[in-house]
Amino acid sequence: MGLPFLDSFSTAAGRGVWHADELGLADAQVVATGHAALDAELPGGGWPVGAMTELLQATPEAHVWRLLLPALAQAVEARGGPVVLVGAPYEPCGTALAAQGLPVEALMCVRSDAPAARLWACEQALRCAEIAAVVAWLPQARVGELRRLQLAAAQHEVLLFVCRPESVALSASPARLRLRAERCADDPAQIALHLLKRRGPPLAAPVRVPARNARMSALLAAARVRRQLRLQPPVAPAAAPSATVVRIDAWKGGPDALDRLAVVV
Repeated sequence: MGLPFLDSFSTAAGRGVWHADELGLADAQVVATGHAALDAELPGGGWPVGAMTELLQATPEAHVWRLLLPALAQAVEARGGPVVLVGAPYEPCGTALAAQGLPVEALMCVRSDAPAARLWACEQALRCAEIAAVVAWLPQARVGELRRLQLAAAQHEVLLFVCRPESVALSASPARLRLRAERCADDPAQIALHLLKRRGPPLAAPVRVPARNARMSALLAAARVRRQLRLQPPVAPAAAPSATVVRIDAWKGGPDALDRLAVVV
């Protein structure tokens, strides 16, 4: 019995096969990022649910909220549970987050400087069915530890974002999606996102997203206009047109005429 030709499998082999020069399809649920330009470059059009997304930055919290806030608000609304923050470098501004759809009561903060404690808290949070998403700052995590978190996220279908320094960009990572975020040098109002790992071809140029949401940008623009107006020197009021006052004697107008002032301009 001869071996079958490859052509006999061409139709079947084409199904479910990802070609490296094409953007892959999501094999699980995704949540829209809230940034149309970024969604267009991600498999399935959003952040993967049940998988690790790794965010690399020069400073721990430079662009985290701007990038993740829309998806976190969606996850809380859909699942009803909290967002767990593990090792956040700063306390988030609850008023600002609430104004953009993420109420402060939906945040659960775990504070610890010990790397082992952060990993343990992150893994336990991923195993809770009520949790909507986990955002963890794990600068010292090793590949094996990250793989454990990836498996926990997959088992319980939770959004998982791990923030790490950009110095680990060349290191191996089990993350399904890996990005490096930085402020655009030519436009501080934009964030440049380098997609280091995705199911798709490499990008020739980074994806750009606004560094602030539209409402905040409008408020800041209005504040700049008010500041400029305050700094401008006061404008002197225009001089009134000259006038001549002429006295009209009442007797010249007849006996019924009134004594009055006529102003001739």
